[in-house]
Amino acid sequence: MKANGLIDSDIIAELYRASMAGVKIDLNIRGLCCLRPGIKGISDNITVTSIVDRFLEHERIYYFHNDGDPRMYMGSSDMMPRNLLARVETLFPVLDKEMMIRIRDDILNVTLGDNVKARELRSDGTYVMRKRGSGDKQLRSQKWFMDNKGVWHG
Repeated sequence: MKANGLIDSDIIAELYRASMAGVKIDLNIRGLCCLRPGIKGISDNITVTSIVDRFLEHERIYYFHNDGDPRMYMGSSDMMPRNLLARVETLFPVLDKEMMIRIRDDILNVTLGDNVKARELRSDGTYVMRKRGSGDKQLRSQKWFMDNKGVWHG
C-alpha cells in the first residue's frame, strides 16, 4: 500500500488480522500512521516506511498479491475516517496486467526499495533511517523517478 495517511481503525484492525494470519504487508505511508508494526504476534509481518523528500507524492496504490492472482486499485483516498466517511472518494481497479506490473515494479518496488530517504516506523511510534547493507547500491526513489521519467512507456 502506498498512501499519505493510515488512521482508520477498521482498516488498521484488518491489517493486523491479516498479519496475524501470516500475510506479509509492506506499507509506504508518508504521513500520519496509527498502525504499529513489529508487535510480536500482532503486526510482526508488517513494515511501514515513510519517505519525505523533495516532492509531496499523491498517488494512492493498493496492491494485493492475492495468492498469485494480483489485484491493484488506485485512487484518491487515504485510509482516514474523513476520507472514508465524510468525502466522496474513488478507487478504481487496474485491469491491464502489463500496467499493473509496471506500476508495481516502477513505483511500488522502487519506493519500497528506497534506502536513502526512507525512514522505518518502529513499534514504539518512532522512525529510524533505513540502513543500507554493505553491498547495497543507493536508491533514492524520487531521484530514480526523475532519472527514469517515462520508463513505463517501454
